[in-house]
Amino acid sequence: MTAELARRGFLHGLLGAGIAAPIAAAASAEPAAAASAEPGAASKAASYAFHGAHQAGVLTPAQRNATFAAFDLTASGRVELTDLMKAITDRARFLTVGGTPQTVGITAPPADSGVLGPQVPADGLTVTVSLGASVFDDRYGLSGLKPHRLRTMEDFPNDDLDRASCDGDVLLQLCANNPDTVTHALRDIARATRGAMQPRWRKDGFSSPPRPSGTPRNLMGFKDGTSAPALATASAPDELVWTHAGAAEPSWVEGGSYHVVRIIRMLVEFWDRVSLHEQENMIGRRRDSGAPLTGTHEHDDPRYETDPTGDVIQLDAHIRLANNRSPQQAKQQMLRRGYNYDSGIDVNGNFDNGLIFNCFNQDLERQFVTVQKRLADEPLADYISPTGGGYFFALPGVRHRADWYASGLLA
Repeated sequence: MTAELARRGFLHGLLGAGIAAPIAAAASAEPAAAASAEPGAASKAASYAFHGAHQAGVLTPAQRNATFAAFDLTASGRVELTDLMKAITDRARFLTVGGTPQTVGITAPPADSGVLGPQVPADGLTVTVSLGASVFDDRYGLSGLKPHRLRTMEDFPNDDLDRASCDGDVLLQLCANNPDTVTHALRDIARATRGAMQPRWRKDGFSSPPRPSGTPRNLMGFKDGTSAPALATASAPDELVWTHAGAAEPSWVEGGSYHVVRIIRMLVEFWDRVSLHEQENMIGRRRDSGAPLTGTHEHDDPRYETDPTGDVIQLDAHIRLANNRSPQQAKQQMLRRGYNYDSGIDVNGNFDNGLIFNCFNQDLERQFVTVQKRLADEPLADYISPTGGGYFFALPGVRHRADWYASGLLA
């Protein structure tokens, strides 16, 4: 048997045996979408709707725990790639609803790892599937269907990218209320798809509770994600998050989003030696309250027009470069959904702490890339080091039980 046939047989065997679509999942009711939460507040909802025009995990309030796992495709052709997307859909549909794993008998390997016990809880799990630019090479005949702005992530000034921790064909963003739910979901999907994709890199993250209130803090001690223009109004996601078909974009991208992940290491040993006054000047906000230096409360307008020469909020402060609140920059804002990470200690005995910068954009170039170029050589650059991540395209949602991830692209 060739390796190619072995891969196909493994994947089809999982589907045929019912492991990819347990009876419990088919019988379960569709979970209701939770009410919207305050931007920056972590979610504790029991479940989120799986079916819809858009994937969950984008506008969904950020759950406490997340993992970002990129995979390289080993599927040998378009048929296997289609089977892979259907297998991921079946697993995600079950896991986000929860239920009883299928019984496969005493001689077969169990259908579930048992990490969550005999009953799999939904636990607020969302599965968000995104594709990298490399999927649209000549392997699967998709080169003419690539999202217009999608490409391999470039090196920006101040980057220190390890390409082994960058890019990938498929990105899974898995978020849930508890870390074991995320681990369980990743193992489950990886097991069901082992014949068609292999792990490339992974980063686990967490969202800190608000301390003492408001937006959670990053590991530099500052509130992160105070401004959320993509959630400010009902029409904002349609203008800043969801990509639309037409012009240079292929028809299948409607309802998807350009997905950017940047693993940003924080050089915390150096940061902790900087005076609080200097830290606040680099960020442009008070560390204790999150208020802009021109204000009193976290969500106060920085009122840059009253400080045109940067006497209070310096002109190269992070918040001012990222968004100067001008009408010209309004369309450049993106939906941020970041997580902290703590990966222990490196070979030199330094803490490997940082931020999984994670955002969704209607237009990669107009939004993320434009803002990132503005941030080049900001004072904060001396204390951070982007090391990994990539550009991806978050697929449109799975609309109903007969639908599957990337159906518009592959059908």
